[in-house]
Amino acid sequence: MRRVGGYNIDALVPQNDSINLAHLLVGSEGTLALSRAIDLKLSQIPENKLLGICHFPTFHAAMESAQHIVKLGPVAVELIDRTMIELSREIEMFRDTVKKMVNGEPEALLLVEFAESDQHENFRRLKALSDLMAELGYQFANPKQSRGGVVDAIDRKFQASVFEVRKAGLNIMMSMRDDRKPVSFVEDCAVDLEDLAEYTARLSEIFHKHGTRGTWYAHASVGCLHVRPVLNLREQRDIKAMRAIAEECFDMVLQYKGSHSGEHGDGLCRSEFHEKMFGKRMVETFGEIKRLCDPDGIMNPGKIINPPKMDDARLFRFPPEYTVPEISTVLDWRGWTGQGGGFQGAVEMCNNNGACRKLSGGVMCPSYRATKDERHVTRGRANILRLAISGQLGTDALTSDAMREAMNYCVSCKSCRRECPTGVDMARMKIETTAAMSRAHGVTTHQKLIGHLPRFAPHASHLSWISNLFSKSSTVRTVLESVTQLSRDRPLPAWHRNPFLQSQSLGPSNGKPVVLFADTFNRWFEPDNLSAAVSVLIAAGYRIHFPVSDDSRRPLCCGRTYLTNGMIEEAKLEINRLLTAVDSYLKQGIPIVGLEPSCLLGLRDEIPLLVRSDTSELLVKNSFLFEEFLEKENPNLKLKPIDRVALIHGHCHQKSFDQMSFVESALARIPELKSSVIDSGCCGMAGAFGYGRDTWRISTKMAELDLLPAIREATEGTIIVADGTSCRHQIELGTGRQSIHVAQLLESALQSND
Repeated sequence: MRRVGGYNIDALVPQNDSINLAHLLVGSEGTLALSRAIDLKLSQIPENKLLGICHFPTFHAAMESAQHIVKLGPVAVELIDRTMIELSREIEMFRDTVKKMVNGEPEALLLVEFAESDQHENFRRLKALSDLMAELGYQFANPKQSRGGVVDAIDRKFQASVFEVRKAGLNIMMSMRDDRKPVSFVEDCAVDLEDLAEYTARLSEIFHKHGTRGTWYAHASVGCLHVRPVLNLREQRDIKAMRAIAEECFDMVLQYKGSHSGEHGDGLCRSEFHEKMFGKRMVETFGEIKRLCDPDGIMNPGKIINPPKMDDARLFRFPPEYTVPEISTVLDWRGWTGQGGGFQGAVEMCNNNGACRKLSGGVMCPSYRATKDERHVTRGRANILRLAISGQLGTDALTSDAMREAMNYCVSCKSCRRECPTGVDMARMKIETTAAMSRAHGVTTHQKLIGHLPRFAPHASHLSWISNLFSKSSTVRTVLESVTQLSRDRPLPAWHRNPFLQSQSLGPSNGKPVVLFADTFNRWFEPDNLSAAVSVLIAAGYRIHFPVSDDSRRPLCCGRTYLTNGMIEEAKLEINRLLTAVDSYLKQGIPIVGLEPSCLLGLRDEIPLLVRSDTSELLVKNSFLFEEFLEKENPNLKLKPIDRVALIHGHCHQKSFDQMSFVESALARIPELKSSVIDSGCCGMAGAFGYGRDTWRISTKMAELDLLPAIREATEGTIIVADGTSCRHQIELGTGRQSIHVAQLLESALQSND
C-alpha cells in the first residue's frame, strides 16, 4: 500500500546488514535536509505497450472491477471519471483524443496498460482483458451493455495522447468554471483493492452529506485514487464542510487500515492528523528526528511537525476579506462567474500549476521562454491581474504602469488558450486590460498608428514609392522612432505597388460559391498570396466572391489592429461593417475563406465576444482558413510533382486552433514534396511587437529559441512555408531567407502552369 505520511521510520528497521538513510528523506518534504546531489535508479522504458480503455456504466462497477483486472498483470490501471471526461471535451488540446478514446457516455474509464517485452504477450493479455470485461458483464457487442466494454489502443501515438489526458487529470479537474472547485485535502488516501469499491461508495455518501460531490481519477491499481470534493473556499460553510469531510474520511481510512497520505505528502492539509493516524508515540518520534536533523526548525516549517490547522484562514488563497468590486469590461465573459460579467472568474481560473513555465514543447509561453521572468509568464500575469482586481495592489492597479509592464511582453499567441490545463486565456485578458488602460489614459500615438493601419493603408499604398523610400531612410526612421516607438533598427514591411483590389466575382459561373476574405496585410503588402489562392480555388472549380462594404469608402478588415491596441469602438465599427458585408453570403451557407491566421481565426474567436448576433454566430461556424477549407471540401486539384523538401512553420493561432494538420494535408497533395513541421514556438514578431523600440530585442530572442536556428540549418533548396505575414517577415529579417504562404506553393504546382 502506498504511504508517504510522516517520516519513513520503518525503513530504518534493520532488515539486512545495511540501512539506506536516503529512505528517510523520501517524502520528508524538505523538512530534514537539502540535497546537493542525488543518484537515481532508472527503469528501462518499455519498448512494447498496449492499452485497453475499459468503459463502465457506473463508477461503482469500475471500482469493483479493479481488483479483478490487476490479476492480468498490467503495469497500470488508471481511473478517469465522468467529470474528467466531460471537462476534457471542453479543452481544445484534449477534445480529439477524448472523441477517439471514449465510446458512448460511460460513468468511468479504467486505462489498463500492458508492457511486457514480448508484444505477443501484450496482445494475449489485451484479449484476456476483453474476455474478463465480458464475464463481468461489460461488452460493447451486447446491446444491453452498450455503456461497457473495451476500446483497444494499439497505436503508440494514440496511447501517448490518452495518457496525456490522464497526466493532466488535476488541471483538467481544476478547469471547472464554477465558483466551486475540486479541493485537495483527502485526495491521497489509499486502501486495499478489496475495500476500494466500498470505501469510495462510503466517501461519496460523506460528500453528499455535506452538500457536495467528488471528482475522481488516478491509480486504481493500488487503491490510491485522487479524489477532490468540490467546494468554494470563499464560503465559511464550505470551509466547515472541508474539515468535517477530512475528519470523517480519515476515520474511515483508519477502519480500513489504509493510508491517509499515499503519494503527495502531508503538507499543510494532512500533517495535523498524524496523531490520529499514527498515534502519539510515533508523532513524538517524528519530532525527535526533526530536531536531530533541523534543530533550529528552519527547514520548511509547519509541515509534518508542528503543523497549523488545515482550515487556518491565514493559509487560504482567498482570505475572508477577499472581495472584487464591479469591473467595467468590453468583452463577453459570461462563461465564467464573478464581477465584470465573469472576468473575475476567468482571471481566477489560474491555479498556479506552472504548465506555462515549460521551456520546450508547444508554444506557451513565448515571453517567459525568452526572459525567464515570472512577470512574463501566463501564471505571473494572472496573479497580477487577480491581485489588481481585488485591490491588493492599490487603487487603479488594473490600469497602472506595473500592469502595462506585465502585459507588454504578452504577444497574444493564444497558446495558453489551448495549452493551459485550466484554460487561462491571457490574450483575451490582454485585450480587456489594454482597453481599460486606453479608457483611463487615452490611446498612445503608437497605438493609433498601428490601430488605424487598415484606414490609412489605401493612401500609403497609393504612394507606395514614397512610403517605402521613407521607411528605408535611417534619418526618417530615427524621427519616426521618437514619435511612434517603432524601432529604427527594424525595417518595416514594404507597401506593394499593386495591392489586391479585386471586387468582381471570379471563376466559372456555375462553380460552387466561396467568399475569399482579403485581409489588410495580404491585400496591401503581399497581394500575390491572394492571387495564388484565387488561382487554386478556380482550378478546384469554385466561383469566388469578394465581400465589399456598402459605403465603398475603404476595404473591409476584421478589426484586429484596433482590438489589440485598445480601440474597442473602432474595432466594433469595422466588425459591423464586415458582418453586414458577409451577411447575405452566410445566410446562403456560402463559406468564408481567409489566408491570414490571426485575421481569419479572429472571426471565430474575438468577434463573437464583441458583437453577439445571428450573423456573428454564423461566421463562427462557416469561416475557414485556406488549408482547412481544402481539407473540408477535398476538391480534385491536379497538381504536378515538386521534388523538394518543405519546412513548415506554424503560426501560433494555427496551433492554438488545431489547424496544423490541415497545412500538412494541403502540402501532402503535391506529389513528391517532402514536408515536415518545424518544432518551433512563437516566431516573436506578433504584429507590431517585433517592430517596437522596447520589444524588438525580445521578439528576436523568441525567434532564436527554435525557429531561426532550424531555418539556418535547412539546405539552400528547402522551401520555407509560413502562413503568417508576421512570421514570414521575422524569418526574412532573421535569416535573409524568403518564406511563402501555402497558397503560393499550391499555385506553383498547378498543372495549368506548365
